[in-house]
Order: sequence, then structure tokens, then C-alpha cells
Amino acid sequence: MRLRQLQLDRHPDRRHRRDRPGTPPGPGALRPARGAGRLDRDHDDRHHRRRADQPRGLSAVASCNGPRVVVVGSFNVDHVWQCDALPRPGETRIGQYRTGPGGKGFNQATACARSGAATVFVCALGEDEGANLARSLAAADGIDLRTEPSEEPTGTAGIYVDREGRNSIVIGAGANGALTPDFVARQGEAIVGSRIVLAQLESPVDSVLEAMRLARSAGVRTVLNPAPANAESSRELLAVADILTPNESEFAALLARHSGERIDAAEVAAADEARLHRLCRVLLPRGTVVITLGAAGAFVSHREDKCRGDELPYYRVPAYEVAVVDTTGAGDAFNGALATSLALGGERVFADHVRFASHYAALSTEHEGAAEAMPRLPSSRPA
Repeated sequence: MRLRQLQLDRHPDRRHRRDRPGTPPGPGALRPARGAGRLDRDHDDRHHRRRADQPRGLSAVASCNGPRVVVVGSFNVDHVWQCDALPRPGETRIGQYRTGPGGKGFNQATACARSGAATVFVCALGEDEGANLARSLAAADGIDLRTEPSEEPTGTAGIYVDREGRNSIVIGAGANGALTPDFVARQGEAIVGSRIVLAQLESPVDSVLEAMRLARSAGVRTVLNPAPANAESSRELLAVADILTPNESEFAALLARHSGERIDAAEVAAADEARLHRLCRVLLPRGTVVITLGAAGAFVSHREDKCRGDELPYYRVPAYEVAVVDTTGAGDAFNGALATSLALGGERVFADHVRFASHYAALSTEHEGAAEAMPRLPSSRPA
């Protein structure tokens, strides 16, 4: 089947001018966020050049037979309280309650499937209604679900969301903590046959490491989303990540843990680009780091001699303004869409993939919830 390229508008002017995106076919119009940084990018590291403009609209990349993205991660049943402000220590607030599917792994797998990738999701589930929910939702989105059974209950998360869409989250691993390296290894055929392996840190590190080692040994690109911020990680795990996608808190935590460098998470978004690039190179010398910065967009840092099609080794990508309802799944939407774009986006520059992911993540914030908020792009419905 011929791949449909991501529909990113091009402008004939080869100067690095940033155009304002118009109205996409999705839930709402997007425009660059105020204060977002400038982005000037070209095609690839070889000899021909083209510039990568911001998308005016998104449509899914049609997936081919076989897995194009394998996601290894968690499934949670989310318990969500919507209130006017996030509770402070010792404070009780009145709010509205709802429940639904979540877990960083499942959110990202849903984003992959709904943005156009044939998706395999590897996880551990209990023997309960939460597991039944995971199976039914995966089937509805055409996700190939590979589950290791556990005597622990299916994972859960408690989420508070304020009126501005900001959130705080606590997870209970449950069955997610029972995913074993042996079970992951038994999914080796899917892993080595994929184009991207995407993982997070709500599952045991040894199991994530097994998946990424298998992928790297087969020449499959790996994306590690090092979340949550206080999760266990290792230098060995970082070494097998081609692309690392922390947010500000996760970036600061990883630096402190693995390099001794210090930066306040609240200072990351406004930090000098050259300083951020230096810190990224300390953290992941051989790979690409994409720091997601919420309303401030994203910062990209490449190894100097491996810019993945970009002309410059570091730069910012602006965010998009939308009518934000809930940001709970925005980071997961970004990671899933980035994996899809990398897997099926052809020879596009890396900046194009980041723009696609940023655009998709922005659309996800216009709806409540995590997995259920992932936009279903045109042509991404399962056959």
C-alpha cells in the first residue's frame, strides 16, 4: 500500500520564514503560541535542502501491513477529579469525578493507532474489569494487544485537573509492575519487524531495556519517554535510546540523577538555547533529545554530526494555541504522534515530525481525558 505523506503545507519561499497555520480539519484552529521560539530548518544531512514549514492541517499516514510501531508500557484505569484549583497540602476541594482509560503506554499506543500507525501494545494486566476495558478499547482502535497476565490489579491513576487544564497525577503500578523481560522477549518478532519502538517508565526498567535492546540489535529506532519524573532509570537504558523525550521536570530529574548537572525545572522553558543544548549533549551524547515545554513548545537537540535532516543541531519548535480543556494526555499524544510520523513519514526532516507531534498534542487538549482524548485523524480508522 502506498504511504500517504503527512500533509504539511509548503511555501515556495526558501527563506526561513514562519507562516501562521490556518484551520486544520480537526477540532479547532491552531496558531503559534505567543513567545514561542523561532525555527529555521532544512531537509537532510546530505546535499539537497528544503525548508519545513508548520502544518496547516493534519491527516493520518496510512499504515501498511505489519506493525510499524511497538509500544511497551502501562495501562491504567484513570480516576479523575475536575476542580477549580489543584488541592494544596491539607486542603479538601469540591469537584466533579469521572473515570476512563489511561496509562502512559496505552495513551501513546492509542495516539499511534489514531494517527495512522499499525500498532502493537505490550503490557501487563490483572484479571479484572480494568483488563476487560483495555481489551475492548484496544480492539476498537485496531491495536494488537499483547498482555502478560498478573495477579496484581490492573494499574490505576489518580488525576486532579484545574479549570485551566493543568493537572497533577499519582499512579499505582499494580499489574504494570509485573511486566517481565521474558514476556517482552517473546514479542521479539513484532519488535524487530517494526520501525519504531516507543517506551516509558511506568513499567519495570529491565523490561523496557529488553525491548529497546532487541530493537537496537535489529536496527529499529527507539524512542524513550522518561516519565514519570521520579521513575527509576539507568545510564544503560539511556544509552539504547535514539530519541529521548522528557518534559521540563523529567529533564531536570535525569540531569541531576545521571550527570550531576543542575537546572530548575521551572527554568528550562526560558533557558538559553546554547545552555540547553549543552545539557542535552551531557545527558544523551549520541542521540536526539526533544524537551516538551507545554505552551512554550519544544526544544530539539541533536548530536552535531547526526541532525536527522535538520540543518542546525538545536532549535525550538513553537506550540499551538487552542481552547485548552485538559492537558492530561498531551505529552502522550506528542510521543505517539512523533512515533507514527517517524515510522511512516518518509524522508522528512526531523522538524517536520516534531511539528506534526506538536499539532496533534495541541488537538488532544481540546477534550477531556487521556486515551479517549486522542484525535482520530482522517484515514486512521482501523480496517
